This record gives sequence, C-alpha cells and structure tokens, in this order.
Amino acid sequence: MIRTFRLKAEEIEESADMPARTGSATWEGTLKGGKGSMKLGSGAYEGPFSFLSRFESGTGTNPEELIGAALAGCFSMALSANLEKAGHPATRVVTTANVKLEMLPGGPTITTIELDNESQVPGIDAKAFQEQAEATKKGCPVSRALTGTEIKLNARLKS
Repeated sequence: MIRTFRLKAEEIEESADMPARTGSATWEGTLKGGKGSMKLGSGAYEGPFSFLSRFESGTGTNPEELIGAALAGCFSMALSANLEKAGHPATRVVTTANVKLEMLPGGPTITTIELDNESQVPGIDAKAFQEQAEATKKGCPVSRALTGTEIKLNARLKS
C-alpha cells in the first residue's frame, strides 16, 4: 500500500499567504528578425531569446526551456518531500525535463515533457520508489499547471 502525502500550506508557513512569483519578457521587432529578453522577478536570471533560440538552434533561452527547468525543480523538491514523509529521505534527487515543441494545426504546441529522474534513496525498494515518483508526477504544482501536456516519467534508483 502506498501512502501519498501532499504538502499543505500550513506545513510551509502557518501565518502567511503563499507569495506570487513573477517573470517578465520584452520582445522588439518582427518574429524572425526581432529579439527579446526574459527575466525572473527574483533577479536570479535574465537572458536573451530569439526566433532562432526558440525554433532552431540559436543562442539564448526560450519559454520551453524555462518550463522544463520549472517542472524539473518542482518534481525534484516534491519527490524529496514525499520520500521523506514516507520514511525514506533521499540523499540526492536529480531530474531533467525534455520539453517537446511541435507544430500542430493550431500552431506551435508543447505536446510532451519527459522527466528523467535519478535518485539516491537509502532503504527503499524499487516498487515503493516508483509509486512515490508516479504520485509526485501527478501532484507537484507545476505538473498540475501543465495538465494539457502529456508528462512521461523515467525514474531510477541509483545506489
């Protein structure tokens, strides 16, 4: 039997509302000839993006890459919390998100995100680990925000 735990707001902080997070972007010029910049409200990142960095192989970032990082970070943190609450604290959780952008009849669409996870979790068996990983994939806040996108998971225990 698997026990799934959800992090409740009161477990984070009893008295305050969860803060709103911000990100911003500026685009100048035409789609193919223009350029843009994106930044996080925290100031932790600011960088360029362009048509080439988004749809081809140019330098800079793109919205899909940032979505991938957000999902990988959310999943890793939530899996660590769920494993700890199940009595198996992880020593390391590493996740990469591969975001697939495809041209569909309605326009470019994020169709699939593949999470590739490798975790070190002393004392847990493979079945219990897989159950926690699947439950986390469905329950982390960023996964829930991306419900229109198929999210696949490849989670492995590393010794």
